[in-house]
Amino acid sequence: MVWAILIVIFILVATSLAIRRGLYHNTLMRMFFYLTLCGLLPLLLQVVISWPFGETAGWTAAGLWWGLMVYGALLGWKHIVVRTSDCESPLLPAAFDGYRILQLSDIHIGTFGRNPSTIKKMVDMALNQHCDLIVFTGDLVNVSASEVIPFMHELSRLNAPDGIFSVMGNHDYCEYGMGASNENTGHSGESNAHRNQRILEYMEQKAGWRLLMNENVEIERHGEKIALIGVENISKPPFPKYGNLPKAMQGLPKGMFKILLSHDPSHWRRGVLHSTDIALTLSGHTHAGQLKVGRFSPAKWAYHEWGGKYTENGAMLYVSLGIGGTMPFRIGAWPEINIITLKKR
Repeated sequence: MVWAILIVIFILVATSLAIRRGLYHNTLMRMFFYLTLCGLLPLLLQVVISWPFGETAGWTAAGLWWGLMVYGALLGWKHIVVRTSDCESPLLPAAFDGYRILQLSDIHIGTFGRNPSTIKKMVDMALNQHCDLIVFTGDLVNVSASEVIPFMHELSRLNAPDGIFSVMGNHDYCEYGMGASNENTGHSGESNAHRNQRILEYMEQKAGWRLLMNENVEIERHGEKIALIGVENISKPPFPKYGNLPKAMQGLPKGMFKILLSHDPSHWRRGVLHSTDIALTLSGHTHAGQLKVGRFSPAKWAYHEWGGKYTENGAMLYVSLGIGGTMPFRIGAWPEINIITLKKR
């Protein structure tokens, strides 16, 4: 048993070093992920449980863990649910009382290449909600804009009376793929990553989505308006920071009801809360670690706000657990479509 654990740890360390040296590839990431969940953790669980309760109990616990992991890898990552929440604010115009926003996040669409029916299911479920507005809070792809091509028809079916708006997530800059660095340029001198960004922006436009790049739009209903703000990704290292919130808010009056689309929820506490009058921030990014039991998720070790609704000083943050991930796996943190209903307080 000790030798098995040491071998798994050695492979994990080697994989981690390869990733840190820039050899980022989905195969390596998935190897690291599954070796941890299905190799190291159940072996450690077997040792821990066997010590006080005997080997039979240890292997039973390891077997139950393996069963959960198999479910998460085969079915859990395709089990889409709809979650609802309310946002109450005195800043909300009366005309928008009851206004419904559908949030999608973190589709990581390349992961569904062999399971396109899940994307169709997501679109059908979204359309069945009949919301006023659809927003997407980043990470449409894993590493390349080409991942979207087989799904253009399905994504183009999404529609809402007030449109579909999106922002960039850290993966949408296409800087993680092999050969994506700025040194890898074509005849034009443009990096592969930047070329992918342009193509992704074009495909979102062709699908009928409007990508907000540090800018805002106003939505009007019966002569009253609210503002929708979109920033590029704002994260702490090692994730990129390209967003500019002051630029994105230019021209918006103080006291207007404002909704911010910002991929990384850590931006809320660092640059939105206590610094602006934004009433509602919608984020994603964490996936709740794709593993959640009750209110526990390993994501809480990395993020203060990692899933669901948070309120403070009259402002609200909602963190979607998203639809996909670079790893086709979920337990408890099921893929979700989020419905936010605005209510005047």
